[in-house]
Amino acid sequence: MNTPAELKYTKDHEWVKIEGNIATIGITDFAQGELGDIVFVDIDTVDDELSAGDVFGSVEAVKTVSDLFLPLAGTVMEFNDDLEKEPELLNTDPYGKGWIIKLDIGEGADTTELLSAEQYQASLG
Repeated sequence: MNTPAELKYTKDHEWVKIEGNIATIGITDFAQGELGDIVFVDIDTVDDELSAGDVFGSVEAVKTVSDLFLPLAGTVMEFNDDLEKEPELLNTDPYGKGWIIKLDIGEGADTTELLSAEQYQASLG
C-alpha cells in the first residue's frame, strides 16, 4: 500500500498536503482499495466555511457510498473538476490527479490531530 511520507493523514482515511494556507485533500490508497471502483464524487461545499470533522462530500463506489470528513477547519475553495468526468482517478492516482478539494485553512490551523505516514500505517494494524 502506498503511503507517501510527505503527506499527513486522518483516521478517516483522508490525506492532507499543506502548502502555506492551502490544504489539498484526498482519500488514501487504503480507502480507495476498500471502496472498490469509484463511480461518482459529490462535493457541494465549495465556498462553504466548515469545521474539522464536518462532512464535505461523499464518494460513491459500485457497492457503497462513503462520507468525506474534513480534517481541518477552513473554507472549501476548489473541487477537482476532473473527478466529474473521471471519478476513477481516485482509484488510479489517489495522491496525484485524484485530489478532491483545496481548502483555505487560514493562519494557525490546528494540525495536531493529523497523523504521520508511520502513525497512519500503524492505525491500520
